[in-house]
Amino acid sequence: MNKELRKNIMFQYLMLLVIAATAGHQAWRTLFNNLAVDEVGINGFQLGVIQSVREIPGFLALLVVYLLLVIKEHRLSALAVLFVGLGVALTGFFPSFIGLIATTLIMSIGFHYFETTNKSLTLQYFNYEQAPYVFAKQKSWAAVANIGVGAFIFGIAHFISLQANFILIGTVIFGLGVWALFWKPADKEIVPQNKGMVLRKRYWLFYVLNFLSGARRQIFVVFAVFMLVQKYHFSIQHVAILFIINNIITYFISPYIAKGINRYGERKMLSLEYIFLIFVFLGYAFIENGLVVAILYIIDHIFFGFSMGINTYFHKTGDKKDIAPSMAVGFTINHISAVVIPVCGGLLWMWHWQIPFIAGAILCVVSLAFVQKIRIQNKI
Repeated sequence: MNKELRKNIMFQYLMLLVIAATAGHQAWRTLFNNLAVDEVGINGFQLGVIQSVREIPGFLALLVVYLLLVIKEHRLSALAVLFVGLGVALTGFFPSFIGLIATTLIMSIGFHYFETTNKSLTLQYFNYEQAPYVFAKQKSWAAVANIGVGAFIFGIAHFISLQANFILIGTVIFGLGVWALFWKPADKEIVPQNKGMVLRKRYWLFYVLNFLSGARRQIFVVFAVFMLVQKYHFSIQHVAILFIINNIITYFISPYIAKGINRYGERKMLSLEYIFLIFVFLGYAFIENGLVVAILYIIDHIFFGFSMGINTYFHKTGDKKDIAPSMAVGFTINHISAVVIPVCGGLLWMWHWQIPFIAGAILCVVSLAFVQKIRIQNKI
């Protein structure tokens, strides 16, 4: 299967765009805080505003279905990557609060819209057995891109300014997006997608699992690292090492997650994820040891990759014509919690730092219960 996929032009196309989009987003994440604080001098409230703006395009991913009325999906993917590069590059030209809001919005539109179309194209162009493997390969090479960008920035940080870093990396990503526009990976035999928004009652479980997954992701992203820094006094170097370890593990373990989905099915793999995460979140809340919590953070990240099972579940049960609009709807639902969880969780944190993690454990219990409702006939 590996050799067969490597010859597939859509596989090559998506891998190029995954690496480009991931590299651009990782560069932005790596450089942003230093630019915002050291060069622009923004305060905590302004930082919160910018981070909220960053999540808006994910919440509005539903608009992808209307863009597909006027542009082919594979070209929209390339344009999205182009926007990632444009947003990153422009960040270097407009180092101000308003400039950071505008450029963050541009970058985030590109990244979130690419994520939506990438999932859709993967499910459309690859069969039930291939799709998990393709998702796994994308995660593996995204991890390589993350490590590569981090190493590149580390290597040149003392030679060029932060603004020059943004401009240089953004220009490269922009160029890759332009190059991808000239590719022709589309297959005319692929089932045409329904145009416009699609909401179907029979997809309710897919919607619920996306919402719960998004809520769990926000607790992990927003509060886990915050706890390591605030409570256990992890330095930038400590956090960087954790990120590197996570990406190295992701590169090697993603193919095994795909094999697990193909062999044992989505229900068993997602059940395994949520069973372990119940204990991970409880560990966050009650084990007050920095090293143990760091290990739990790595375990948390490993199981984050199991979420591909939600999309492969839809792949096997949904109508082929509904893939593109349903991925957009699912991505939007996944990001609803991005608007609510950080604010509500932050208030609960101020009451007691353990509460967000106990809430995460409860979310995992609820997710585990809904996962048991997955029923898939063997279509492989």
